[in-house]
Amino acid sequence: MKRSLLLLYILAFYILFQFCWWSYLLVSLNDEVLKHRIENVSLQHISDEAKALQTQQLTDKITQKRWMVLGEGMVFLALLSWGTFVMVRAYRKEMALARQQKNFLLSITHEFKSPLASIKLYLQTLLRHDLDKQKEKSFINSAISDTERLNTLVENALMANLIDYNGYAFSKEDVNISAMARLLIQKFQQVPDHAHINSDIEEGLYVNADKNGISILLNNLLENGWKYSPKGKDLEVKLWQENKFVYITVADHGVGVPEKEKEKIFTKFYRIGNEETRKTKGTGLGLFIVRYIVEEHDGKITIEDNVPSGAIFKVRFPLLSK
Repeated sequence: MKRSLLLLYILAFYILFQFCWWSYLLVSLNDEVLKHRIENVSLQHISDEAKALQTQQLTDKITQKRWMVLGEGMVFLALLSWGTFVMVRAYRKEMALARQQKNFLLSITHEFKSPLASIKLYLQTLLRHDLDKQKEKSFINSAISDTERLNTLVENALMANLIDYNGYAFSKEDVNISAMARLLIQKFQQVPDHAHINSDIEEGLYVNADKNGISILLNNLLENGWKYSPKGKDLEVKLWQENKFVYITVADHGVGVPEKEKEKIFTKFYRIGNEETRKTKGTGLGLFIVRYIVEEHDGKITIEDNVPSGAIFKVRFPLLSK
């Protein structure tokens, strides 16, 4: 790809050089023609006033041609510059997309392979060994946890595909988001190794929303906060009413989000860093889906810095009056 960009620059420079050279030759040729025509006029047997008039007319015509060459040259240079700019911008977009797709393929391969390997190991252990009830239950719960993780990955991939091509059709109804948030937090904390959540949920808050969409949104925000938080650090989840809106915040104590990345992280496949060296899990689809769900529910999502470290994802939905 870099060779293609270099070739584009060389071609643009060559076209510019050739244009300037042919313009110079054209102007020089016109000057020579003017000189010969003036000499011819001076040889004619006419009055000095007539010679001066013809000479002036020839000079005016050449000057007009020079301005014409200059004007066409400016238009050509403008079109060449614009075309080169468009091509370079398209190249950079393609390169960014190629990097994001590469990251996605690397991450999705790992994300699917890891839980599948774990599930296989749990099942083989259960099959080959006579374990006590406690260990057997632990292995089964771990296998279920990895299965749910795979299910989440598949749901995110399918929803991202629907968003890109046809849009996802939400079936909205009156939803008790307070009860839903409590249930999802409880379910999240039952998964082994998941972070502990300190929650502050105001009861009895309703929104007009799609249940599955809100479930995916909250799960993705919780998973995102857990992935980027150091082990042993709690997450803080708050849900409250303010004026005519419902607010949800998920705060972590990780490395945070740099200011220049705060808008980019909602782009499909985008993840901070390089997939080949990144340690955190993920596919770059979660926050892309979160923003889509928020916007389709007439909401808004923002990112704030958590003090002393981490990030706070803040979601706002219109409150449903009951």
